[in-house]
Amino acid sequence: MANMIPQNLREIMVHNFQEVQNDLAKDHAPVVKLHSKYGRAIWLLSELDATNNIAFGLCDLGQEKPELSYVSITDLESIRHARLKVPMVEIDPAFDGKYPMSVYLEAAKLNKRVTEDEALLKAATRKLSL
Repeated sequence: MANMIPQNLREIMVHNFQEVQNDLAKDHAPVVKLHSKYGRAIWLLSELDATNNIAFGLCDLGQEKPELSYVSITDLESIRHARLKVPMVEIDPAFDGKYPMSVYLEAAKLNKRVTEDEALLKAATRKLSL
């Protein structure tokens, strides 16, 4: 499952990574949403260090503790179902990151998991006064 993330989205994520090197206060919107087919894990990712294939974003392993963290794309691509031998993590092609990562993080804290619920995202935006 090499290249789980399409090249055009990888380029945006690499650009975001480079921007953050110059301005740590940058609050990019997530570029991709990855999720576990057979579990509750979700990753909203905004930046990619292409040299190490490490992404940054909102990581939710389904344990009600979403957090900003780094994740190895190589590791995610290598996860296979034990019996079926199919990839466990896939991209959500319909995802459209409309808000900065800080809003998704705040909404996830309120919901105890990553959410795309518009009402929760708007409430998080108001709470952050964006």
